Amino acid sequence: IQADGTDGNCVTFVLHDEDHTLGNSLRYMVMKNPDVEFCGYCITHPSESKINFRIQTRGALPAVEPFRKGLNDLMGVCQHVLNTFEVRHSWGAQF
Repeated sequence: IQADGTDGNCVTFVLHDEDHTLGNSLRYMVMKNPDVEFCGYCITHPSESKINFRIQTRGALPAVEPFRKGLNDLMGVCQHVLNTFEVRHSWGAQF
């Protein structure tokens, strides 16, 4: 992960080997934070497997904090889905 920005509350993170799967999910999680003024991402070019992920926060909150929280929250959601699947699958439940 690279970070580039003029100040700490408006930063563009470059995520390599990622696409819309992470970009859109992470954007949703970060935007749930009321201290985030803007969050968006773009894929630089279809032949490149990286995204530019931009966060702008209100006040003095560093953009890296909601970025880190968004990643942790997203990992928590994915872990919950995996645990639920494993519990249902181990009981022989039919989907």
